[in-house]
Amino acid sequence: MRSLLYLIAVILVIGWVLGFFVYSVGGLIHILLVIAVIAVLLRIIGGKEV
Repeated sequence: MRSLLYLIAVILVIGWVLGFFVYSVGGLIHILLVIAVIAVLLRIIGGKEV
């Protein structure tokens, strides 16, 4: 029974770490998308259409 609890604890910690990294990467992707939209808008406003 003790090894089963240890296994569950390890799985939960691994899931927590993976969730943290996926959330961080998701935030990075949103920041990159915002930067891309701003770059396109600046190019359109500047008169240099794509």
